[in-house]
Amino acid sequence: MKEPKDYIIFPLDLPSYDKAMPYVEVLKDDVGLFKVGLELFISEGPHILRSIREEGGAGIFLDLKLHDIPVTMSRAFMAASRHGPQFVSVHCDQGEDMLRNVAENNPGKTKILGITLLTSLNRDNLLRLGYKDVYVEDPGAMVLLRARMAMEAGCHGVVCSGLEVARIRRELGEHLIVVTPGIRPAWSVVSQDDQKRIVTPKAAVQNGADFVVIGRPIRDAQDPAVAAKRVAEEIASAL
Repeated sequence: MKEPKDYIIFPLDLPSYDKAMPYVEVLKDDVGLFKVGLELFISEGPHILRSIREEGGAGIFLDLKLHDIPVTMSRAFMAASRHGPQFVSVHCDQGEDMLRNVAENNPGKTKILGITLLTSLNRDNLLRLGYKDVYVEDPGAMVLLRARMAMEAGCHGVVCSGLEVARIRRELGEHLIVVTPGIRPAWSVVSQDDQKRIVTPKAAVQNGADFVVIGRPIRDAQDPAVAAKRVAEEIASAL
């Protein structure tokens, strides 16, 4: 049975093995997954994934946000999956053919997560990037469009803000795994926050999120393990 802590993904948004592994050691029994992004993976390579696995406890979400032509994407995903992460992320904005190509060539158990729309983007960003007015005024419509495309292409899940989770569940049902970044507990204060579309862990899970990505409120706490337990308690209140 899934426990409240299993909903938590802790991002290892850190520059090196020496900076990241102390958090793995402290949090391995209090979170469900560790997220390894571009900075740490480029810095340390697959070695960091082996080190996390050897610690036991939490699994791995390799958040590479792959974004290229279909053949390159498929090969990159296959290479990433050989290192055994539970999830690898790909951008949805390259279209359905790319997503389907990755899904059809997935060699193993690694699940594909489609990035719908970065939680750092808001209305003004979308306007300047040239998106259609309908999506500028309603970013959730684009998230839903891309989530549907990802599902039909064979992806296992999507990444979207907590603001769109309920809409995805209402329109697409329970078929997709939904991972929600931009999570901020009500008790946390994050200076110079680059997340724009944020919700609390409780709200995200109530809306149907399967996982919530929570970084700085845990990482910057005086005791990260205590902070993670506090987040788990908030999630438990939503179950």
